[in-house]
Amino acid sequence: MPTYTMKNIETGEEQTLILSLREREEMLASGLFEQQLSTPGFVSMTGGTLSKTSGDWRDLMKKISKESGRGNTVKS
Repeated sequence: MPTYTMKNIETGEEQTLILSLREREEMLASGLFEQQLSTPGFVSMTGGTLSKTSGDWRDLMKKISKESGRGNTVKS
């Protein structure tokens, strides 16, 4: 289920809630809450994908690069 940031209009308190679409609509229809805009969490990756592959894959890429001829664009 999605996560929503809801603000209580009377108290100004913000809560992050896991709600179904129906539950969200019911909260908004009650007139006691308004939805706050928020951004999703961001997961980043450090390093390249090639560094996270197995040694067998890197060996295969080296072989393909070596045997593909002059001017190839295969990176190993």
